[in-house]
Amino acid sequence: MVHYFLGIEVKPTSMGILLSQQKYATDIIRRAGMSSCKPVDTPSSPSSALTTLTGAPYSDSTKYRQIVGALQYLTFTRPDICYAVNKVC
Repeated sequence: MVHYFLGIEVKPTSMGILLSQQKYATDIIRRAGMSSCKPVDTPSSPSSALTTLTGAPYSDSTKYRQIVGALQYLTFTRPDICYAVNKVC
């Protein structure tokens, strides 16, 4: 029986099976080093502007691209984070 495939957990229940990406999302948060961060209802403000002129640059551009790519895959089932993820792309 498949338990985890392409970022989707498969859990048998009394009513059938449950498909979830909770483990995939938790793994992304852990890889980004954000496990201790607090959740928010809206992950980004539409009026915020990202610029290369403020803040410290991310030290590992490959890791950044991997995390953003993983988040893009997650947006297929989580449209609530779609705007924020595409903003950092």
